[in-house]
Amino acid sequence: MNIADYIEHTLLKQDATKEDLNKLLSEAKTYKFKGVCVNGNYVKTAKEYLKDTNVKVVTVVGFPLGACLSEVKAFETTKAIEDGADEIDMVINVSSIKDKNFEYTQKDIETVKKACGNIPLKVIIETDLLTKEEIIKACEIIIKAGADFAKTSTGFVKNGVGAKVEDIKLMHETLKNSTVKIKASGGIKDREKALALIEAGALRLGTSSGVELT
Repeated sequence: MNIADYIEHTLLKQDATKEDLNKLLSEAKTYKFKGVCVNGNYVKTAKEYLKDTNVKVVTVVGFPLGACLSEVKAFETTKAIEDGADEIDMVINVSSIKDKNFEYTQKDIETVKKACGNIPLKVIIETDLLTKEEIIKACEIIIKAGADFAKTSTGFVKNGVGAKVEDIKLMHETLKNSTVKIKASGGIKDREKALALIEAGALRLGTSSGVELT
């Protein structure tokens, strides 16, 4: 197994500098990672740097809370794609899941998916904030909404664990008869955990520790 094929090398810190970005992009190019995941303001720079590689440029919308209007998420998505984003990672409206307003949750995802067109959409469900039942429901809604991936975490939940093997197994069980894939993210800092998440069903790994995992 080439673990680099699973890794989206990630830089989403609020205080990330151009120096941090250049280091991330250089590492992604050197190690031939699957992709990089950066904030929207860095999409153009990342796309230009990686234009002669197979490294995908991934960006986040509605990040990190997922609480902005669906139309705002859609606008972010459209702009990101114009700037060169290859994939979009949106944050689910966690409150709508908690309130059992599942129709809103689905429409929120569908609005962003429409803006994506043929660009793959990953939906961050923030597993640290959900019960097992809510994780299952979120995955079922993602299937109905036509998204391409369910993703565990933003990594921004205070005292959050991020990706857990048990959650990946639960998501995999829920999604196994669909076309929806799984991205594990948050707290993936060593190769042992990374391999366990892949074995549990993750097809992508979002991590800022990509070099250490290879």
